[in-house]
Amino acid sequence: MESDDLSGPKALGAFLRACRERVTPEMLGLPTAPRRRTSGLRREELAQISGISTTWYTWIEQGREVAIAPGTLARIAKALQLDHAERHYLFTLARIADPELELHQDTINPIVLQSVHQMTVPCYLLDFTWHMVAWNQQAEALFGDWLQQANTPNLLHFMFFHPQAKNLVTHWEERAQRVVAEFRAETSHHQGTEEIRAFVRHMTQHSEFFDRWWRQQDVLAREGGERTFTHPQQGILHYQQVTFYPAEHHGLKLVMLIPLPGDPS
Repeated sequence: MESDDLSGPKALGAFLRACRERVTPEMLGLPTAPRRRTSGLRREELAQISGISTTWYTWIEQGREVAIAPGTLARIAKALQLDHAERHYLFTLARIADPELELHQDTINPIVLQSVHQMTVPCYLLDFTWHMVAWNQQAEALFGDWLQQANTPNLLHFMFFHPQAKNLVTHWEERAQRVVAEFRAETSHHQGTEEIRAFVRHMTQHSEFFDRWWRQQDVLAREGGERTFTHPQQGILHYQQVTFYPAEHHGLKLVMLIPLPGDPS
């Protein structure tokens, strides 16, 4: 059975061709011949700009099964002047992880930061290394003095280094082992970067538990589910964890802890 037109190499080739035909040589500072038969880029022009052979690029547009390196696809995307949505669609069609998937977001939309404080349940915003970039008063009440004292709060640092964690997080060992597997899965696209390598080195060198579970190579998708805490003042607290990903910030996660029915929170 032939593949449909919405996915696979044929769809990738069709999308690249459409993008190439709408980019003019003038847009890239290339000379234009007076009798040019096409207004868009020629295949050989795009291939040259992208640093690949014309034959190989032609095969991609023809929908052939060829291996494409992430860096090569990134150069093609740049040459085609794709915007964020188009670039994301391109990498999705190619089934390749984008190496520049908002690893270094210089600024965060103030509305995204403000949304954390509009929540009436514990809520916090994590970046790709699980640093807490924003949290509300309810989260601060749950985590206690850790959020008040930490210069740069990090959820993994809390789980493995803060003495309060093993008392606060019910079934700590089970939860901590799972978050290591979730962290490995979430950072799989970026583990070659120095920032991630340095972070993992720090964790493995200073936590026997993290080192042991990191070496197990377990990978788990981040899932919601019940989270139970033993709070020193409020007692046993039961939440349902829900995670959202802001549309314009794919490297961020908005985590909400919704009290289960009957919970005093």
